[in-house]
Amino acid sequence: MRKKTLFATMTVALCVIVAAGGLLASNMGFKLNYRLNAPAAGVSNTGKNTLALPYFRHTGQNNAYDLILDIGGGSVNPVLNVSKFNEANDTFTVYNGRMGAPAVSFSLAAGEGYFVNMASNVNYIVVGSHDPSLAISLDAPSAGVSATGKNFLAPPYNITATNAYALILDIGSGSVAPVLNVSRFNTINDTFAVYNGRMGAPAPFALAPGEAYFVNMASSVPYTPSHY
Repeated sequence: MRKKTLFATMTVALCVIVAAGGLLASNMGFKLNYRLNAPAAGVSNTGKNTLALPYFRHTGQNNAYDLILDIGGGSVNPVLNVSKFNEANDTFTVYNGRMGAPAVSFSLAAGEGYFVNMASNVNYIVVGSHDPSLAISLDAPSAGVSATGKNFLAPPYNITATNAYALILDIGSGSVAPVLNVSRFNTINDTFAVYNGRMGAPAPFALAPGEAYFVNMASSVPYTPSHY
């Protein structure tokens, strides 16, 4: 199982209160202790982890190479590669930070989830803050934009939605109609838990700070997450 610890920090002119593990203020800074697991029986099948970064990342974290070095404490060794989802054709761009890798690593973007494949375990300390004004484009199928309506979403750490059903309703402004389903990656067996919010669906999975989720859209939505 992953262990994640979320700390709220103090920002200028705003006292942040944390009680019973819940965030009680918005416009705050974050410090997240996020476990990235290498292959281990019963924990991670292949060392593949999802990662959601804060919308405002710390200074100097601009691309995949910066992220690899940040995770590895200045070394590329703990990280095998980082990948981003290309919704236009449902493929992944993979960057490993080594010699012979693509000449330019891909840029990081707010609200975009990533896969991080680990060679060794790291308790990654993520630092940043939220941009409450930013709308994330969640795209339905459209030529040249999205092949299947699949989007890899990084929710903010202070999102009010606590599970997949609440996320679907938040995206759809109270309706499930715009969202076909939301899925969570299971590191133990490299499968996905899929939840559609409709009658007969299983219980919704819980959301966790630092995790990214695939959101499959029936109609496009400019999504501004509800937050504390």
